[in-house]
Parts: sequence; C-alpha cells; structure tokens
Amino acid sequence: MSAPHSSTQAPALLLAAGRGERMRPLTDTTPKPLLQVQGLPLLQWHLGALQEAGVERVVINTAWLGGQISDRFSDVFGLQRLVDKRKQLSISYSHEGLDFGGALETAGGIARALPQLGPVFWLAAGDVFAPDFVFDSAAVQAFAAGDRLAHLWLVPNPAHNPRGDFGLSDTGLALNLAPGDPAPRFTYSTIALLRAELFAQPWCDIPAGNPHGTAAPLAPLLRRAMDQGRVSAELYTGRWTDVGTPERLAELNR
Repeated sequence: MSAPHSSTQAPALLLAAGRGERMRPLTDTTPKPLLQVQGLPLLQWHLGALQEAGVERVVINTAWLGGQISDRFSDVFGLQRLVDKRKQLSISYSHEGLDFGGALETAGGIARALPQLGPVFWLAAGDVFAPDFVFDSAAVQAFAAGDRLAHLWLVPNPAHNPRGDFGLSDTGLALNLAPGDPAPRFTYSTIALLRAELFAQPWCDIPAGNPHGTAAPLAPLLRRAMDQGRVSAELYTGRWTDVGTPERLAELNR
C-alpha cells in the first residue's frame, strides 16, 4: 500500500555527481544514475519511492554529464500521479560540475546543497538500486524527535565489500569499530536520515553552503559522531544493489 502524503516528511538529497569510472564505457556518454534497471533510470526508482512516501522536495547534485540529469527530470516529478491527488515532487539541482568543475565528494556535496534542504533530510545515492526501501515519515518523526546526527540503514555485506563498514550495537547505535575488532560489521547502504548540524563545527570544517567548493568525504564525519554516540542505525534486508560495475547492472536486468 502506498504511504499517505504527510507534512511530517523531510526533503531529500540524491547523490548523482560521480564519474562512474568502474562503469565505463557505459558512463562515457551517460551519467551512471541514468543507466536503466528494468526499463527505468536508476535515479527514477528513488524519485518514485520518495514521491510515493509523500516527500515534497528533492535536491539532486550533479557533476559528470549533469545536464543530462536535469534535462531528463526537469523541475517536477509525478505529473502522472495527479489522478491520485498526490502533491508533485519538486526537484532542484546543485550543479557542482558547473559551479566548481567537478564533484565535491559526499560531505562536500551535502554541504553545498544544504541551503536547499532543511534541518533534517533524507540522503540516498543515485546509483543504488533499493526498490523495496520505504522513505517512511515515521522514521523522520522519530529521528527529528531525538538528538542523533545521523540514522543509517545498513545492509548485509555484499561480495564486493565482505568486511563491511560499521558495527551495530544491540541498542541501535552505529559503531566505529577499531580495525582489529572482531565484532560484525555491515555495509552502509548509502541511505540515511541526516541532521544539518552534522555539517557544522565541531563535526565539519566546511563553511555553510561550501562557497569554495571544498571536496570532502562523509565517512570521517560519521565516524566522529559515532565516537560520541550520535549516530543510530538499523539493518535493512530488502533488495539492495550498489550498481558499481557493468556486470552488476547486467545481472539486475536479466
């Protein structure tokens, strides 16, 4: 059943700026988020799920061949659902390639897009296929009512990341495990709820809005916050694929 529209939803940032080197030659002429899985661009699976969940605004960051993405989706998604009396999903863009000549990595890209978002927002990578994931407004409400800086969805480790990324405590905290720690690790799905506070001091040194185009990864910020008990997580066991190689894309389309 489709989730009803709710004013308790949060805006979303979809990450679509990467070059997709491992997907070449497919990505030489097409940005990876526009590669098709089961007849739809990868990015459209997320857009459809966000619209179904009642999210009203999404920001897409772009760099490599970013004009193709904004040309494909324009500034609104969901015209076909007006018969359901759903609000359309408004789309805006953070064009890192046009502004700075290239992608700013995850934390840099988030910091750049932050003025278009809000105090709490969804994050998802545009090159991940997770057709069962629900951007649930109840998760937004629970996260906004607490003091965590991030809530991550972790997945069982795929073959290409057998050692995983983060631990998960019995109380639902994400753990920055030491290299030799034998505790189980899981893979970060690249889907999360984030608080804008994570991209300010003392967690992040990038000025508000990232006016200088500083490139920075997200993992160090998350690990700092984990060390202070400020990141929660849960295990997601629905279908999930990091579409990082032509072989994985072909397998999804078989």
